[in-house]
Amino acid sequence: MRAIWKGAVSFGLVSIGVKVYSATEEKDIRFHQVHREDGGRIRYKRTCSVCGEEVTYDDIAKGYYIGGGEMVILTDEDFADLPLSTSHAIDVLEFVPAEQVDPILYNKAYFLEPEGSATKPYVLLRDALSDSERVAIVKVALRQREQLATLRVREGVLLLNTMLWPDEIRRPDFGFLDEDLKVRPPELAMASSLIDSMAGEFEPDAFTDDYRAALQEVIDAKVEGREVVQPEEEEAAPAAAVDLMAALKASVERARAARGEAPSGGGAEPTPISSARSAKKAAKKAPARKPAEKKAEPAKKTAAKKTPAKKTAEKKTEPAKKTAAKKTTAKKAAAKKSA
Repeated sequence: MRAIWKGAVSFGLVSIGVKVYSATEEKDIRFHQVHREDGGRIRYKRTCSVCGEEVTYDDIAKGYYIGGGEMVILTDEDFADLPLSTSHAIDVLEFVPAEQVDPILYNKAYFLEPEGSATKPYVLLRDALSDSERVAIVKVALRQREQLATLRVREGVLLLNTMLWPDEIRRPDFGFLDEDLKVRPPELAMASSLIDSMAGEFEPDAFTDDYRAALQEVIDAKVEGREVVQPEEEEAAPAAAVDLMAALKASVERARAARGEAPSGGGAEPTPISSARSAKKAAKKAPARKPAEKKAEPAKKTAAKKTPAKKTAEKKTEPAKKTAAKKTTAKKAAAKKSA
């Protein structure tokens, strides 16, 4: 790494000489603009819009537009009179709890390395800062601009985080903030359950820039002259569900299934996923019956009903037979008397 700035951390009456290094670097793949036909680099000339002449860097100044077509021109001499141009100090203003600093304020990060004989006071400030569980609020002038920043400890090194000024943070002005939207308690509870089911420990190394890797593959393929392999497409996200509660429940079930956990039991209402699984299991366990067997059952019941009816008819005919027999006997007796 190459130091981009040298100065001193002013900690009370203690001055700690430091070198400043960029703590981050962009990994974006950069391209040059070239002529499609022959690959020649495209160059841009710095020309004046008034006289049309090409201008060198030495002849370029800074202009501030004040409106009405008028411009105020500032030269290097104007900037030289500002007190920040020669300031190489990181002034500690106060120490505050880290959670009081809104992360949106953070801008860029720099490592600080002790210079020369400043190692002992550097380590002293580092250890004291770690024990305090606070961050130092400092002011620093980098690239001719005064900036607010924090000092904290990361992996045994002092880390300088430059910050934006409060008036550089935009205020969100969106229409939905004025709408009276009500969230039902069951929906909120289910959303909280989804968050709990997806909770984990943040490990930055577990995440990768898939686009950059795929782009590098395309470039390597061009260099090697081989066929470019298309990366596998990710599964499309499901369409927005009308029933928010059902979507939340299904999301919780899917998150639990991904973790290998059993579905939620007890008296909870079945989710779309658990209902589908239960129906599948029931279909596998129940033996299939033929339609003819189903129709035979009502026929058996009808036959059973008809059998008692027959017995009743037989019972009714028995008294009728006895009455007929009595009449025949009476006729025979009357015939004998007349004879």
